[in-house]
Amino acid sequence: MVAMAKLLLVLAVAILTISMVESKLKETNNAEEQHQLERVNGQGGQKNGKGSLQSSQCPEQCLRRCSQTRYKKPCLFFCLKCCRACLCVPSGYYGNKEECPCYNNWKTKRGGPRCP
Repeated sequence: MVAMAKLLLVLAVAILTISMVESKLKETNNAEEQHQLERVNGQGGQKNGKGSLQSSQCPEQCLRRCSQTRYKKPCLFFCLKCCRACLCVPSGYYGNKEECPCYNNWKTKRGGPRCP
């Protein structure tokens, strides 16, 4: 019985530790994204290259932007994320990213484009 209680205690501590680590990783990733956005957009999060869209217009613009790809779900996910941050979606189905500096300059950790 005592061995069972010790095992349960160890298991509970392990689960608690894992959840704390996951929480810390999420906080770190969010902070890194925010820092990168601030760097791309200019000082203090002011969006120098921000577009004229309202966030309510993002779904419609991203549906247009992602309509020709085979990978609709990931395209829509990242397009919406970028549109809400930059308030801009480039014209056309591909390319034209120079129209939206924030959208164009937001990169992944590996340096690749974050926005489709």
